[in-house]
Amino acid sequence: MIEESFIVREPLLDPKQRVIGFQFSWQQPDQNAEASTESLSALLEFVAVQLHDDDKGFLLGDSLLFLEAVPELLHAEGLKLLPAKNTVLILHKKYFADPDTLAAVTELRQLGYGICLRGAEVTTLERAYFAQITHLEVKLNASNFASQAKVYATLKQSTVRMVARNVLAWPDFDACSALGLDSFVGKLHLTPRPSTAPKTLNTSQTTILQLMEMVRKNADIQQLEAVVKRDATLAYKLLRYINSAGFGLRSEVQSLKHAVQMLGYSPLYRWLTLLLATASTSGYSPVLLETAIVRGRLAEILGQSKMSKSEAENLFVAGMFSLLDRLLGIPMEEVLSSIQLPEVVTEALISRGGTYGPFLALAEACELNSMLVGSLAESLKITPPDLNAAHMAALVWAKNVASVA
Repeated sequence: MIEESFIVREPLLDPKQRVIGFQFSWQQPDQNAEASTESLSALLEFVAVQLHDDDKGFLLGDSLLFLEAVPELLHAEGLKLLPAKNTVLILHKKYFADPDTLAAVTELRQLGYGICLRGAEVTTLERAYFAQITHLEVKLNASNFASQAKVYATLKQSTVRMVARNVLAWPDFDACSALGLDSFVGKLHLTPRPSTAPKTLNTSQTTILQLMEMVRKNADIQQLEAVVKRDATLAYKLLRYINSAGFGLRSEVQSLKHAVQMLGYSPLYRWLTLLLATASTSGYSPVLLETAIVRGRLAEILGQSKMSKSEAENLFVAGMFSLLDRLLGIPMEEVLSSIQLPEVVTEALISRGGTYGPFLALAEACELNSMLVGSLAESLKITPPDLNAAHMAALVWAKNVASVA
């Protein structure tokens, strides 16, 4: 299965739009089709290996990992590689009628694994189930919000977390948040919230853009430091990013001069791009920021074996800039007019063309159940196993970096 299929991730958001988990699945034309035991087993084994390190343990920190399961997988070897407190198996209600399955569920719960119940009607669910599950899938019905609120208010008194599915619009997400539900949002987080407030670059963002232009021109380090000194907070945040686990430095960077001496100008540029995305004074969506980091890093990893190091770093910048308009709340035309990017990066952003465009398009397609992934990967001569491994690596890297945002 792993030799021919592509992984899709869907973020789980808490009411504050923070990413608290992911569900992984194989890409397929019909999302409602029932996956085979073989495919579910292959997914569990692959994810478990990719997200486990013998020294570091689970590589996604405190994130929850949701995986669809069938009774045959409740004793899978791959589960032993995943920490119980971070792992939630999604199991349909129909399986709970079998005594052997129920015994396996009880054993997993005693070990600390989570169980998410699917296919249950909340209003008629027997209370006995609540001792066997940690999460309960629910479907929001906006036309019947008042009665749902009463039911969910009762459930809040239990330890079971409610998880909303198919949340397709921001008003629906807000309704779920008001009820205290966590939500799987599909591609909703890529859709900007409607706003009538005028958006402009603030002082910090203007300073960062100035620094990016200076770095692009290899300005003298003393000139860079003079600009950074205008905003002590920016300097502090920049050094935090550079020293984050995501960069893998052996010694701590103490100053901007030290950073340039150790890394050079090109890596510094990418961290300024990241800093620009988080410098909004009007607030930004944590899930959108994390998505931008994953997109940039995935595009970079995919390009590392195809081009030079500096070109691959440009792919990271292209990935970040592809969501910068939504992160900053301003049109892409204004973003691009604020700074001079390499022509190949601009071409990728505007038309997904040129050298970088296909890599950026592939990274984007991995965020959705897009049937374009296969053709894009084939055109770049990237195999499914390599793409899936890069996807997991980018997710781990982004989690480390986002944690210092």
